[in-house]
Amino acid sequence: MSMSKTTNTYNRQNWEDAEFPILCQTCLGDNPYVRMIKERFGKECKICTRPFTIFRWCPGARMRFKKTEVCQTCARLKNVCQTCLLDLEFGLPIQVRDAALKVADNMPQSDVNKEYYIQNIDAQLQDGDGTEAAGAVGRSLAANEMLSKLARTAPYYKRNRPHICSFWVKGECKRGEECPYRHDKPNEPDDPLCEQNIKDRYYGRNDPVAEKIMKRAASLPTLDPPEDRNITTLYVGNLPEEITEPEIRDQFYQYGEIRSIALVPRQQCSFVQYTKRSAAELAAERTFNKLVIHGRKVSIKWAHSQAKQGTAAKTDRRFDVAGIPPPSAKPNDYFNLRQEQINVMPAGMKLHQLPSNLVPASAYQMYAQPTYAAPYSGLGVASTSTAAASGSGASSTSGVNLDSIPPPPGQMPYPSQDASRMGALKK
Repeated sequence: MSMSKTTNTYNRQNWEDAEFPILCQTCLGDNPYVRMIKERFGKECKICTRPFTIFRWCPGARMRFKKTEVCQTCARLKNVCQTCLLDLEFGLPIQVRDAALKVADNMPQSDVNKEYYIQNIDAQLQDGDGTEAAGAVGRSLAANEMLSKLARTAPYYKRNRPHICSFWVKGECKRGEECPYRHDKPNEPDDPLCEQNIKDRYYGRNDPVAEKIMKRAASLPTLDPPEDRNITTLYVGNLPEEITEPEIRDQFYQYGEIRSIALVPRQQCSFVQYTKRSAAELAAERTFNKLVIHGRKVSIKWAHSQAKQGTAAKTDRRFDVAGIPPPSAKPNDYFNLRQEQINVMPAGMKLHQLPSNLVPASAYQMYAQPTYAAPYSGLGVASTSTAAASGSGASSTSGVNLDSIPPPPGQMPYPSQDASRMGALKK
């Protein structure tokens, strides 16, 4: 602490004693059963240098322990988190928020003036319930287009990861997986994000994170209206699955009279058509990159013209390919059949009840038995029964060797087709 508890009774009365910290959802973590260590007057505030009650906790598994850095009076004065010093409503640095809201909060920075200013702020905050912001920020905190575009809609828990292990960077860490620090490549030494000062972040000056976000805001895309003045329909995408048409109407009716709403649940999108073009342009301007429904950021686009869609549908995209016959003149003739090959079966008649005159002759050719010439008809091979009738004891082959008989035409002479290998012929 900066001073002893017995040095000045007056200053000790202004020390802060709180029961719970003021934190954002990211710093608090996703664990609903988080445990905190509370220490009354454990450290001095890094802004006003007054002793305050600090809290220390672990926001989740494999995360580093976090603690409060500034007192609650300084946090409520800027409407920021006591740990990360980011805005509680938009999750943005103070410099970005003040630039968007055009807030010029000239807070004194000398020790004497700062102590007097903080005492007056404490007297103002005692009359409230402790949930509203104080000072110039509390009076001007309102909705803003740029803040809505840059605001985070979900917690960013990667910010709670452990710091990089310096021994691992040198190649000397021997803990392995048990090391509580992160084994990752560090940022470059020249990176401006490595030179952050907590006082600069609080007062909104020379903040490298804020400058990076403001450069990104300058390059954000815009939604330009189409040239066709007849287009009054907006495409609304990335909708939740449980969205209903009345909920969509509640979000868009305030910009003008709605003609129709077409909801497509399978594609998770809808089409909102206004009666006037001015109402559609106002809705596109107010909702582009800013509309959030059920925690999801909705995408807004202009719908395409129906005339252009009809022209694109009528365009013939077919082209000739070598080896493929040209398409038939009849649109439903998929097999290029001739007229004499097409027969219409009478209604109510089964296939087996068709008379012979309706069945073309070509249909019987697939069932006809093919006739082949005998492969061995030119050879003088005597049968076994003929040899037996002549009284000879052995079968006569009339001088023809059966092993020399060529295979039937169209078949390959595989070794497995050799009759002598299977024992069919006796040697």
